[in-house]
This record gives sequence, C-alpha cells and structure tokens, in this order.
Amino acid sequence: MMNNMEKEIKILAIESSCDETAAAVVVNGRDVRSNVISSQIDLHTLYGGVVPEIASRKHIEKINQVIEEALKKADMTLDDIDAIGVTYGPGLVGALLVGVAEAKAISFARNIPLIGVHHIEGHISANYIENKDLEPPFLCLVVSGGHTHLVRVADYGKYEILGKTRDDAAGEAFDKVARAIGLGYPGGPKIEKVSHEGNPDAIDFPRAKVADGVYDFSFSGLKSAVLNYLNGCRMKEIEINQADVAASFQKAVTDVLVGHAMNAIDEYKMDKFAIAGGVASNGTLRKAMEEACAKKGVKFYHPSPILCTDNAAMIGAAAYYDYLAGKRAGMDLNAVPNLRLGE
Repeated sequence: MMNNMEKEIKILAIESSCDETAAAVVVNGRDVRSNVISSQIDLHTLYGGVVPEIASRKHIEKINQVIEEALKKADMTLDDIDAIGVTYGPGLVGALLVGVAEAKAISFARNIPLIGVHHIEGHISANYIENKDLEPPFLCLVVSGGHTHLVRVADYGKYEILGKTRDDAAGEAFDKVARAIGLGYPGGPKIEKVSHEGNPDAIDFPRAKVADGVYDFSFSGLKSAVLNYLNGCRMKEIEINQADVAASFQKAVTDVLVGHAMNAIDEYKMDKFAIAGGVASNGTLRKAMEEACAKKGVKFYHPSPILCTDNAAMIGAAAYYDYLAGKRAGMDLNAVPNLRLGE
C-alpha cells in the first residue's frame, strides 16, 4: 500500500480574498499543474483602491470560468481531484464568501474533502512551489497590501508570529503615499518604478520602533511624515521631486523590514529566510534582503512575482500540508475576515 507521500494528492485550490479570482490545480503541494488568475485591477484603479462590493460581484461572475480553466489547463476533471482548498480568511468578507460557497458546493456535490486555508499561510507556502528544497523551520516575512507579519515557521502548519504591524500594512502605506504624490493605484509597482530615477537618501523619513514589540511594525507615522513633507513643500512653494520622495519612502520601509528580519535571524539562530506577499515582488526590497542574508550566510528564498500577489497555487500548496495533517472543514465553514494566523 502506498503512503501519502508516494500517492499523488491532487488539490483544486480557490482564492478570492480581495480582488483576484483565482483557481489552481496543485499536486503534492509543490507541483503546479495550472494557476489561473482573473485580476480586477483595472476596474478598481478607477476608484483608487479596491471597492469591496464590486470585488464580490466580479468574483461571482468569474469564479466558475476560472475553475473550469484551471481544470482544463491541468488536463483534469473534478473526478481526478482528491481535495478542495479554499481561502476562508483573512480578507474582504463578501469576496471570501464567494470562494467559500463555491468550494463547499463542489465538496458537497462531489463528496470531496474540504480544507479551509489561511490566506497568510498561503503566502508563506508560495515559497515551497519554486524552492523544492525549502523545508521548515525558517523565518518568513509576509508583506502585502493588508498584512505585514514576521513569522517563525516551526513546521508545516505551525507558526509563531514574532511581529506584525500595529497600524498600516506596508502595502497599504505604499498605496497611500503613491496617491499623495500623484502616482495613483496600485501604489507598490508605481513607487518602485519611479524610485529608480530618484535618490533614496534625498529625504530622511523616520524609521518607527515599537517600544513594547521589538519585531512589530508601524508605518502610519512614516506615511504621515511623507504627507507633512509634501504639505510643507506646497506651503513654501518648493518644487516636489516625485522620484526622490518615492525612493526615500521606499528606503525607509525597506530599512525597517530588513532590520527587523536580521535581528530575528540572530535571535532565533535561523539559517533560512523567506519573503512572501505582494510587496515581496518589490525588487528593491528583495535585493536588500538578499544582500543582508548573504552577509550573515543565511539562505534566502522568495517566490516569483506572480506567486507573490494573490493566487490559488499558494493556497493549494498550503492545503496539501493541511490535508496530510488530517485537517478537514465541514459544511459550516464560513468566511472569517479577521482570521489570525495559527487559529
């Protein structure tokens, strides 16, 4: 009789926590047979950010097509699928509900096991897909539009949050600063692009420390400092150099993220470090982390940009390890918008 590790476990994964409707077929957690993403970015750009009601409606329109396409690209049908993994939190409640309802319907109709996946666990697991040698324990920094978490991955499915943001997430700060300097939405890629033409040392923006949380982050003060600087320039009629502001802001964020990560590597004596989440596709951050890790002799891991942003392949990777651990969800699985890691 074959054990679980030898048998091919085929997971259909669904992700709909924000403004991407995504489905993927992942075999044994690391072999992605298909990864289909329908993005709503153009739609939300009109409003300068994600509109939850519009996101939910678009998910309803797209979800069946995306699942059909994922199965087709993987050359499979639902008869081949061993389990369904779905993001049930954290995220926008209406958006999450679309994915959860769809997954429950398929699970019930086809009598296939259902696995509820934590969105942040998905981001962390994106690193397993392209780095076949990566196994816990390691440290992971999850940086996205909604989250900034420094996590010790003790084992598959076992996480210790060392620090997280007390206010704005890093990606949220990027969006707000981009809007303030006239770059528009989405902020991360636009700030990174214009930063190449700017001087990162032009303006000395603050690097916040949280007194009672050595690994916690705070970005609202930095965001306010940028806004105050812009207002000051306008009042004094000083010309604002968009590229310098973007580059200096980006450096302030990067310095804090790298600093916290390196301190944690020292304290927890880790030799493997990974980044994940939408902001992890930022080239400046990735390069700074890579250089800092190299100085310490720490192996550095990061997913490709397509696996940094919200996608279902990462949910399939996380679901596989939950499946092996015997985790199953019932028909009472619900969307949990404020779900914490480890719950």
